[in-house]
Amino acid sequence: MTTNTNKKEVLKYRAFQFSVRVVRFVSSLPNERIYWIIIDQLTRAATSIGANIIEAQAASSKKDFIKFFQISLKSATETLYWLCILRDGTEVDKREIDNLIKEAKELGNILGASLLTLKGKKKF
Repeated sequence: MTTNTNKKEVLKYRAFQFSVRVVRFVSSLPNERIYWIIIDQLTRAATSIGANIIEAQAASSKKDFIKFFQISLKSATETLYWLCILRDGTEVDKREIDNLIKEAKELGNILGASLLTLKGKKKF
């Protein structure tokens, strides 16, 4: 059985690895003007997921903890937006984009489920 501590560690690890994957991916994109804003926004959003999970650990209250998870969920949603722009609007590696989209969705689902549990709204 997985404990909450293990689940939190897995979430932190996945968010970190996702950030690294996004950074490596955008580093491989062409240095063309069309990509600059997308790369900047995507990198900010993707790395914000894990950064806010880490910040939640230092939260001073449950309300504060929830706030950081909410920000992380919003960042996951924004990350999906920028990845879809790249997938549908440019000539990039669709396979890698699809893998990143899948992981962003999974991270978002985990965060969403965690927020429901934290707010006491999850039904078992």
